Amino acid sequence: MRFSSRFSSRVWLLGLLVLLLGSNCGRQVWQNHYAKEFDTHVYIVRHGEKELTPGLADPPLTAAGQQRALALRDSLQGNVMVAGVFSTATARTKGTAQPLADKLRLPVQPYDARQLAALVTRIRREFRGRSVLVVGHSNTILETVEAFGAVRPVPTIGDNEYDYLLEVRIPRDSTQQPTATARRYGAVSH
Repeated sequence: MRFSSRFSSRVWLLGLLVLLLGSNCGRQVWQNHYAKEFDTHVYIVRHGEKELTPGLADPPLTAAGQQRALALRDSLQGNVMVAGVFSTATARTKGTAQPLADKLRLPVQPYDARQLAALVTRIRREFRGRSVLVVGHSNTILETVEAFGAVRPVPTIGDNEYDYLLEVRIPRDSTQQPTATARRYGAVSH
């Protein structure tokens, strides 16, 4: 009788472990446990191409912008384990962030681009040792890099440039300076 009871308890625990590891919850437990051992990576992008019709208060993404959002999802989901997705409150930034968030079953968390210090504090506190995506605007993403303490990897980003993927690496050793790199993703901007 004791063997059967111990065996069924172990089977139950094994089943629970498999369920947790296969779920988003299990992934979060693993990330929280091991996060202290890794650098923090913040991926920063501008929203995809937006509708340019005059007079639109909150222009949505164009078809090209939607394709860019999918390219972003594909670029990040295969190479890094993103634990958080942040976006300003506009339709175009949320639309750019949503495909990756949906794929990872994460919410798109709002942030105010005028309050970058609050975003930096939150990411450093809640996502230490993990990777996050921040979607902003052409006039805020380089300032976001600087808010994390890194030097701009490019001097400027033009109004017609949508394909920069900036990465800020925050070393786990707090005595080291954060660094930033820039690469391109998706279709070439015109």
